[in-house]
Order: sequence, then structure tokens, then C-alpha cells
Amino acid sequence: MSDTTFDIIIIGSGPGGYVAAIRAAQLGLKTAIVEKSYLGGICLNWGCIPTKALLRSAEIYHYMQHAKDYGLSADNVSYDPKAVVARSRGVSKRLNDGVGFLMKKNKIQIIWGAASIDAPGKVTVSASKTEAPKGTLGPGAYQAKHIIVATGARPRVLPGLEPDKKLVWTYFEAMVPEKMPKSLLVVGSGAIGIEFASFFHTMGAAVTVVEVLPQILPVEDAEIAGLARKRFEKQGIKILTGTRVTRLEKKADSVVATIDAGDGKPQTVEFDRVISAVGVVGNIENLGLEKLGIKTDRGCIVIDGTGKTNIPGIYAIGDVAGPPMLAHKAEHEGVICVEAIKGLHPHPMDKNLIPGCTYCNPQIASVGLTEAKAKEGGRESRVGRFPFAGNGKAIALGEDQGLVKVIFDKKTGQLLGAHMIGAEVTELIQGYVVAMNLETTEAELMHTVFPHPTLSEMMKEAVLDAYGQVLNA
Repeated sequence: MSDTTFDIIIIGSGPGGYVAAIRAAQLGLKTAIVEKSYLGGICLNWGCIPTKALLRSAEIYHYMQHAKDYGLSADNVSYDPKAVVARSRGVSKRLNDGVGFLMKKNKIQIIWGAASIDAPGKVTVSASKTEAPKGTLGPGAYQAKHIIVATGARPRVLPGLEPDKKLVWTYFEAMVPEKMPKSLLVVGSGAIGIEFASFFHTMGAAVTVVEVLPQILPVEDAEIAGLARKRFEKQGIKILTGTRVTRLEKKADSVVATIDAGDGKPQTVEFDRVISAVGVVGNIENLGLEKLGIKTDRGCIVIDGTGKTNIPGIYAIGDVAGPPMLAHKAEHEGVICVEAIKGLHPHPMDKNLIPGCTYCNPQIASVGLTEAKAKEGGRESRVGRFPFAGNGKAIALGEDQGLVKVIFDKKTGQLLGAHMIGAEVTELIQGYVVAMNLETTEAELMHTVFPHPTLSEMMKEAVLDAYGQVLNA
């Protein structure tokens, strides 16, 4: 095979794309990955990782402001916005470089440019506006028996709420503010919106969140979302649900928003900046999908459980293949897709076993069915709860506000779902994810020894509560 012919070409180097490339190389497939902007995709450069770096700075700033709660003193606490942003960008740069190292280590050829699929097995790469890294191939015609589309997603734009990058931001601009706004409107209360609301509020902004649905964090369990709302409002974040932003009037250095709660009395409120966080849409344009007849649905490519599209030899993974639009889902989807191509017969993706995490303050994490979804599905369930206030480690940490909630099938003891709010729950949730993957029963969880004192003890206590055996509440 020449330098233009490969076993697999992957379009996009985000978490799905680069992980799929590594797995393909491990399986002995000659692999190339096409990228036009930055290695690591949105997640490493403008999403998951840099936002967590920002939120970490906000967390430390919060603790410094509350040092007296821990018997400490910290006077004249302040922050440098440019330094906070610079640290976040430095974290992204380190990981971006790491992806390049992994490609080189696994002998994966990087092709720099914008890709389109001419036909099954044929990819044309045109020049990118971004400078190509050293050692990459450039524009040209390439061939591969298998082509995986991993082009990710971009912020959804609603009419009347179009971002201008100055006054109305997407997550791109929200991560690199030149100065911290004194007042901020966040449109949308999904994970992205709530994380930015939490960050900017902690850094001193007066934050208002507007959500068109009756519940913030719409995909979460209603009880957990309700507790989250109470915590956010107690902190000082203003939350308006069942409400729309119908118009944005841009001024020299502020935005006047028209906010309609459906009561016939729309209000106008002025904010320094606005973040539009109304979801994302798959990057399916300019790939040649329509010409090839590849099925799409609501801006995403339609696939089966192993990444196959309706056209043989063409696959899709990650955000471009539909929800849940999460980096870890993309990674696992990439591995499944490549292993299926190799003939290893992997288990198809089970979206019910994909955890979701929101890194606000307090953190929120979940996996599986909500209580409402279990009921809608006709499942008779047992529900267990355990509060952070009953856990010694949480009290010692000064983090005694939160809840662990579990849902079991009443007949079989199957763990249907787990939902948490509180400190470090984004780390704790994986215990339940493993349990669900192993089809663990309530009896096995109740007979598992958890270390003391840890936050993880609440996971067992919640299970015990579901069966009337809770010990510490």
C-alpha cells in the first residue's frame, strides 16, 4: 500500500476519533486520521478539559473565600482573570501535544485538512486554514476500505440568539473572557449552561439562567434537579424555568434581553454578556453524505450499535452519531466500531450504561433510568436515598449537602439507575456504572465492604435504604 492507501481513515481527531485510531493501530490496521483544526477536537481544546480547569480555579477561589469555615484565614482574596484563562489554555495545550505523541507512538498517519467522502473507500482532503503540524500529510486523494466519520458537533444557534463572539457567546468565547462580566445571562440549563453559570457566579458575576422547560438539567432525575435548583438559588443564581429569551438587543458593551415567561408580560433585562447554551448539532455538512445517500436524523448520522451507517464501509461515532453527546461515549463507540471492523464481535453500545456528569457546584452525576423513566417503562421499583448529612467524611470535608439515590427493579433486584448530587459525585458514579455492567444485584451490593470513612459509603447506604436496612440515617 502507498502512503495514500490505508485500512482505516478516521475523519476527526476528538476523543472518539483519536481513540478509535489507537485501537485500530493496536489491532494491526494501517490507520490515518484527518484533522483540520486541532488535535484532540473540541473536548481537549474547547470543551471537557479546559472547562474543568476553569472550574477548578473557581473551586479553589470559593474555598479561599470560605477559609474561616475550616479554621483558617485568607485575607484580600482575589484572582487574575487572564491568569485563570491562561492556566486553562495551558492544560489544553499539554493534552493537545499528548494526542500528537500518541499518534506518533502508535504509527498513525495524520492528514491535515478538511475531508470529504467521494465514494465508499475514497476521501479527498482539501487545504485547511490552520497551519499543519510537522510530519503530517496534506491535501490530496486518499483511499481506505473503512472510513469512520468522527467530526463531532458545534453549538446550536437559535434565531434571534445568534452569537457574535463579543456580547453573545458560545462556549468558545465563554472560556477565554478578556474580563469577567458583572452580569451574565445563560440561555439553556443543560450541563454546558449550568457549568458556566456555576463558574461565572463563583467568580463574582450576577448570573441568571433561563430554561424553556419546566426543569433545569432536563435529562436528570427530577428530585436531583430540584435539589440542584435549590442549591443554586441559595448561592444567588437566579433561575427562570418555563421561560424563553425571545430577543437580544445588542448595545456597545451590553445586551438587553427580552424574557418571556408566558404570562403575557415579557420583561427586558440588561446584561453585560450572554451565553447561548441551547445544545449542539452534529457536524455533518461538507462531508459528501447527501451525495452518498447516508441517512441522517436531526443533524446526526444514523448508525447501528457498532457504528455502521446504511452505506457499507462508512461508519460514524461520537457526537456526530447522536446523543448522548459525551466524550466517554465517543471513545467507547470508537473502540466498538474498530473492533467490529476487525471481526472481534464486541457488544453493541448500551446507552443506558453511559454515565453523565455535570461539574458545577454542587456536582451532579447519574447513570441509567430516572425514577420517572422507570415508571414510564412499567417497571415497579424500589428507591433508596442517603443524604450527605449522614456521612462522616462529608461532614469532615465541610460538604454535608447532597444526596445519593438508587433505583432497583422490585421483582428482580436489578439496579436500574443511580443519581447523585454533592461533592465528588462525578468520581463516585463509576461504582454504580461498574455494578450495572456486571449486572450486580442489590444483595451483592449490600454485602460489599466499603472503606470508612469515605463518601463511597453513601452508595451502600442508599442501597440498604431501598430495602429497609439503612444503618446511619
